Amino acid sequence: MSDPVLDRMRELAAEDVGERGIATVPERNLVTECASDFAPACRSIAETANAHVGIVTGFWIPSGQPPAGETDGPLGALFLARALIPLGIRVSLLTDDFCSSALAAGLTTCGLGGKVRLLSLPTPQACRGMSATAYADAVGKTLGPVTHLIAVERPGPTHTIASLQAQLGAEAIGETLVDFLHDVPEELQDRCRTMRGFDISPRVSPVHFLFERTKAVTIGIGDGGNEIGMGKLTWDLIRANVPGGGAVACRVPTSRLIVAGVSNWGAYALAAGVAQIRGKAWAGDLSDAAVETRLLKLMVEKGPLVDGRLGKPAVSVDGIPLERYLAILSKLAALVRGGA
Repeated sequence: MSDPVLDRMRELAAEDVGERGIATVPERNLVTECASDFAPACRSIAETANAHVGIVTGFWIPSGQPPAGETDGPLGALFLARALIPLGIRVSLLTDDFCSSALAAGLTTCGLGGKVRLLSLPTPQACRGMSATAYADAVGKTLGPVTHLIAVERPGPTHTIASLQAQLGAEAIGETLVDFLHDVPEELQDRCRTMRGFDISPRVSPVHFLFERTKAVTIGIGDGGNEIGMGKLTWDLIRANVPGGGAVACRVPTSRLIVAGVSNWGAYALAAGVAQIRGKAWAGDLSDAAVETRLLKLMVEKGPLVDGRLGKPAVSVDGIPLERYLAILSKLAALVRGGA
């Protein structure tokens, strides 16, 4: 049964403000294909007794000056922690070394340093020779049992011929295979790539192994097609909507997928949806644009983090004017409070 309030939250987050192309084809796009996932994702967290949520974030921008993690992702992960902890939901954050300092600073400033665990993922160098199962077992042992595993703007590997066949069926591929091999030749398959096509596999921990093997409910939040979770959508759908999407589309699916105009917005909306279902109003600081601005500035400085679009340290996300970016907070807060 549709919930108008949750539907409105999802719509607010799904606006393609950055013109990524997530809804280029009106009748079938990234937003329409996963629209029914948002409410169940919120309910799953809100209605699970003794929930423990693991949140993975961190996207490396090799073209940044300096090369660094981007502002989209860590800020949303921190927001989820700030929103879920007061609801009695345990939270653990997992990231690479290039985002650890930013998240640690944010947690300390928010008074969550002793309430939220911040775990470092194994470095790509440490993972050499490690099987996918061994990786998942090692991270899972450190993390402990979780009921939910969320990826917020987290890169995932591109498709392979095998994953394409699994999606479309070996007999249904047809001409799609020709298009696929044109966009994703063998050397670019199973690689984590930025929207600009840079291969960042050597810089990010292969945490998708954990998502592929966990028994927890998995939720992917992304805005471009190259993030963990986007494997729930077919390769050809991403290719048809996102410019260059065929070359970077992620093959790893999640139980639920939230496609947003900005990944942080997807995290904000998920937090709002959980609070709405729990019948709890947001704490005032969650809707305070000034608080979010201060946290963003702090994380940019301590990371450093860079705006993924601008490629430089900036108090902004995806090149969007800050006022426009933060306007969603008050709108979501109004829905949480009044359901209007």
